[in-house]
Amino acid sequence: MIRRIVSWLAAHGVDDLVLNLHHLPQTLTAILGDGGDLAARIRYSWEPILLGSAGGPRRALPIVGADPFFIVNGDTLTDVDLAALANAHAASKARVTLALVPNTQPDRYGGVSLDAEGRVTGFPRRGRSAEGSYHFIGVQIADAGVFDALPPNQPVNSIPEVYGAQLAARTGSVRGYVCDAAFWDVGTIADYWRTSMAFAAAEAKAGLAGCRTRVDASARVTRSILWDDVDVDAGCVLDECIVTDGVHVTRGSQYVRQTLLRGTEGTVRAVPHE
Repeated sequence: MIRRIVSWLAAHGVDDLVLNLHHLPQTLTAILGDGGDLAARIRYSWEPILLGSAGGPRRALPIVGADPFFIVNGDTLTDVDLAALANAHAASKARVTLALVPNTQPDRYGGVSLDAEGRVTGFPRRGRSAEGSYHFIGVQIADAGVFDALPPNQPVNSIPEVYGAQLAARTGSVRGYVCDAAFWDVGTIADYWRTSMAFAAAEAKAGLAGCRTRVDASARVTRSILWDDVDVDAGCVLDECIVTDGVHVTRGSQYVRQTLLRGTEGTVRAVPHE
């Protein structure tokens, strides 16, 4: 997924990247390296503790070295027009510009409220208060000064804390860029599976498979995702499954809507989807 994000950014001219790292950092660094094979320059900002959506950018500022700069969530995919977002930010003189789409799931997502001129007026919580609001799709552009005043290495979130303070200090300091961009969330296992299937369909594939996967010709694998180093033996049935790294699915096994994890001594642990 991170390679998809990096490839998309580089293809649209955003090729000097800094990645925040915390949990299992080697899983990102091992597959990205310096970004050269993706036509990007990648550097890393290590968070010894989770610093939040504002504390993370604050820590990374000396490495980023740009003003303004894009901030892109690592758990969402979108095709928002980055150039249009940057142009809107420059034209509005805002300090932060958020990429937004209509919030069609207010029971699941908190919202962003705008006035008639596109200025952010608040961040309603999910539920009835978010009805008629907009949904932030994980891409924004911000002035470095928004984060520079924050204390270093202290956890703090952009929404609502830092951006709420910006709104209170100056009307129009945070604006929305409303668009019709596609948006895929992978916040849950079910979201990840649905998103993967959407990309597989777009790429005319029955599923997605990683490196060094082996599927016996007699096995039936439908609408499933196979990670790296997966073996599927003869007579197996996998339907709407996620098979993670190093799993060996033994002869005749059958799984439906399950995530398969490698257990001890090569055993398989199955976790039902939500």
